[in-house]
Amino acid sequence: MVTTNFTAEIGAGIGTTDLVIIIVYLLGIMTIGIWAGYRKKASSTQFFLAGRSLPWSIIGPALFCANISTIHLVGLAADGYRVGLAVGNFEWMASFCLIVLGLAFAPFYFRSKLSTLPEYLEKRYCPTARTILAFIFLMSALLVHIGISLYAGAKVLEEFFGLNMYVSIVGISVITAIYTIIGGLRAVMITDAIQAVLLLCGAAILTIAALFALPAHGIETLAQFKEAIKPEQANMLQSIRNVTTGKMNDYSWLVMVFGYPVLGIWYWCTDQTIVQKTLAARTESDGKSGAVFAGYLKILPVFVMVFPGVLGYVLFKDQIGTDNNATLMVMMKNLLPVGIKGLFAAGLLAALMSTIEAALNSTATLMAEDIVQRVRPQTKDRTLVWIGRLTAGVVVLLAMAWSTQGGRFESIFVAINKIPMMFAPAITCIFVLGVFWRRGTKQAAMTALIFNLLVGIIYLCIDIPLIGSRQIVTEDWEIPFMMVGVILCATCIVIYVIVSLLTPRPSEEQLKDLCWEHPLASIRTGAVKSVTDPRIMAGILFVLMIVLYCLIG
Repeated sequence: MVTTNFTAEIGAGIGTTDLVIIIVYLLGIMTIGIWAGYRKKASSTQFFLAGRSLPWSIIGPALFCANISTIHLVGLAADGYRVGLAVGNFEWMASFCLIVLGLAFAPFYFRSKLSTLPEYLEKRYCPTARTILAFIFLMSALLVHIGISLYAGAKVLEEFFGLNMYVSIVGISVITAIYTIIGGLRAVMITDAIQAVLLLCGAAILTIAALFALPAHGIETLAQFKEAIKPEQANMLQSIRNVTTGKMNDYSWLVMVFGYPVLGIWYWCTDQTIVQKTLAARTESDGKSGAVFAGYLKILPVFVMVFPGVLGYVLFKDQIGTDNNATLMVMMKNLLPVGIKGLFAAGLLAALMSTIEAALNSTATLMAEDIVQRVRPQTKDRTLVWIGRLTAGVVVLLAMAWSTQGGRFESIFVAINKIPMMFAPAITCIFVLGVFWRRGTKQAAMTALIFNLLVGIIYLCIDIPLIGSRQIVTEDWEIPFMMVGVILCATCIVIYVIVSLLTPRPSEEQLKDLCWEHPLASIRTGAVKSVTDPRIMAGILFVLMIVLYCLIG
């Protein structure tokens, strides 16, 4: 009876051809992941860091895929429809943060042979800082990277294909967990390289289909297109106040220029789920180049994930109405033929699974390396691997339970950026100043971190909101959530500097290989031997981003 009902439910929302494509993809990617990563007697370094053997060409796509989840595919299209290209700043400004990761942070991570990012804080500051950060990263992976991603993916499959949300959550979780738990980081990285291609191809096909549909809706010239969209919908850099409502603009140039780096440096330069890919590099140059390569890849989502939302407004605003979260599903239903729908669905699953697998592997690493090994240093290497696998299994079960609560948020994309305000400003502060300012002390780091946690919890309670229904900061005070990050980070910096100057200076021995001698040392160290030097490639990327902003801003 269960099988019959399930089959009938699938048949109501998806064709046989599309279903076959999805099933073949799921089974294929699971098989490839197990084949690529499984080692009968895998060491902890092999399981958690792929034996530190990965080239830049694998690291770049893996960084990209760990970030681009179904949340982004759905959320970027939705906010492209609602706001416009300005939401693409989350993608383009990430390129600048990836330059910082490659040139400023990755060298220390590689030279110190770190297994986790909290380990860096222990070496730079103190063991307590490592413990707090490990706990923060575990909760962030569970609540945001996995939990909310599962909800977003399940909603897409439910609305578009008629799959029961709970069936989708269980199915996706089980398949992703199997090859991640068995294969470790190598399985994650190899499957990410495949899924990056599929993801971008699916998004590109939808964009092209939308462009070809414009003439049928009376849009044949650029002038007609501009008349059909909202004011500033085609601008990357929007006005400080919304030109229609007069309220503070959540995606204005001011908010993005000052607010994004707070979230971006935390996410791209310090978050375990993301940075673990660079820790697996075979050489320091691979780690740097992989990060810069990911920066080039981040140019693409504006054109194939955000711009489709703008096209969706022109083509289907009568169908979508105020339900901007339905933008992607409406476009898929109306524009994609049989077979291509299955390919795009596989792309959605690719995005979802890439984020989940990265988060699962990072939680396994954090539990084994930052908690178990510190509490019981005598734990055998093989036991650590099994503890990591067990942790991943438990985390995915908890995330499945949490994911069912995703409907309480009015905007998933905004929610996943609000939640990190509880800790991101302080983490950005203590990492940046820890790397670039040799005077920073452990007392300063702990004070800033604890301050942000206390204030951040209060902020979440009153502005997600976890208590009541009114967003006090965003609605009543009209402070965009990104500017909250600026205020918190600026306060943390002031606290960090004052406490550092009032406490004993760290010893030179403690700072060895953990802090730059001066801020520009990261780009001046060593001779440039070829055009492929990470600094040259980073410079080209920087100039390219400025040119793109001048053209589209």
